[in-house]
Amino acid sequence: MKFATKVIHAGQEPDPTTGAVMTPIYQTSTYWQKSPGEHKGFEYSRGTNPTRQALEGCLATLENANFALAFSSGMAATDAVMKLLKPGDEIIASNDLYGGSYRMFTRIFANYGIIFHFIDLSSPDNIIPYINAKTRLIWLETPTNPTMQIVDISGIARIANAKNILLTVDNTFASPFLQNPIDMGADIVLHSATKYLGGHSDVVMGALMLNDKDLYEKLWFIYNACGATPGPMDSFLVLRGIKTLHLRMKAHCENGRRVAEFLKSNPKVAKVYWPGFEDHPNYKIAKRQMRDFGGMISFTLKDAALTETFAIASKFKVFTLAESLGGVESLVNHPVTMTHASIPKEAREAVGVVDNLLRLSVGVEDIEDLLEDLEQALR
Repeated sequence: MKFATKVIHAGQEPDPTTGAVMTPIYQTSTYWQKSPGEHKGFEYSRGTNPTRQALEGCLATLENANFALAFSSGMAATDAVMKLLKPGDEIIASNDLYGGSYRMFTRIFANYGIIFHFIDLSSPDNIIPYINAKTRLIWLETPTNPTMQIVDISGIARIANAKNILLTVDNTFASPFLQNPIDMGADIVLHSATKYLGGHSDVVMGALMLNDKDLYEKLWFIYNACGATPGPMDSFLVLRGIKTLHLRMKAHCENGRRVAEFLKSNPKVAKVYWPGFEDHPNYKIAKRQMRDFGGMISFTLKDAALTETFAIASKFKVFTLAESLGGVESLVNHPVTMTHASIPKEAREAVGVVDNLLRLSVGVEDIEDLLEDLEQALR
């Protein structure tokens, strides 16, 4: 089944009661049992719900996985993976990652005796000095948030698999349309489904996709026991959003390329972070493991102080100054004060997250309107 067919049909069948083509919203908390323990596969909606089950079937298929679990947020999905670990376990993670992930790792799970190493993952060999008998997990994003670094998934996977270390890839920025980490050797793929999967900035959700049944059962126990599961309405919204994922991602990529090229030629812009440029440090890896380069772009303003950066960020008329990404509307974000404020200044600046950096989520509006908006904001 090709991707455009998967997004519309995967995990979904006409409703057996009514014949409804779109999976209904099963707005119920509990289910009838003929006798104690005798039921139709559903008992209580914290654990299972027909609408969420259809979504999970779709999500698994999109990432070429056997299993999927939907969570109430991307951070809830991250939390579940962390709960696979125990005190003394060690994690290798990218030194450029979403601020919320960094905050959870350092301010919550570090308190439980889990040790984190944040390193440059631009080369797979960089992880080797950090691997020891206590290393349990490698955590990476690619492209990274917000400097769009590209990590060689298959290269990292070869090392992780040889050492029996779990590899989790946050695939939020790329979406399943652009890359499929499980096909490259990842054990777990994570999404903030709030972003490209939902695609309309109207729902908060996370997801995990994986192949290993034993690992799935461990995560399902955490998922059910801890209860960070989404309701049927949110599941319906993401399922509906996914149906146009392929169409939206094509437009995001096309607009992203035009915006990146515009920024690169603008005299007020010092540097553009976008993996589609041939001078990007890992361009060849991006070209190999991604089908296109996406609509996420960051850039630094030339000789701009914080106040000037704020002024420019506030001048946009089509781009909206807001957190999040991946919706049909274009957004501008100031990572230092918004998405990455929880990361210490020294750690942020070491990977390029500086005061004059802005991050764009390029939407699907008419490209001429987006370019005009950029031009007037940077004037």
